[in-house]
Amino acid sequence: MEKKYAEAERYYEAQKKVKQIREFYEHLTVYLLCNPIVIIVNLMTSPGYLYFWYSLLGWGVVVVLHGLKVFNCFPFFSKEWEKRKIDKILEKENNKQKWE
Repeated sequence: MEKKYAEAERYYEAQKKVKQIREFYEHLTVYLLCNPIVIIVNLMTSPGYLYFWYSLLGWGVVVVLHGLKVFNCFPFFSKEWEKRKIDKILEKENNKQKWE
């Protein structure tokens, strides 16, 4: 029974990861399709003021951060960081209970 549960858990985690990757690629696709439209509209309506850079840079940073998170390259708040933090909190709670 334990083996089936572990396999189901692994399958669920893999399914969740695939969903995150798909959502990142959807986000990237929307970024790549929308920004040329913003650039064209900007150049046609007010070529003297190039505001499309705000969209390219701002949204681009968000897409990069999204990709770093999905592909586990984000240096902060990774799964390892979460595990260390949970262990630290549990250890603190255990020490607290010993003194009471």
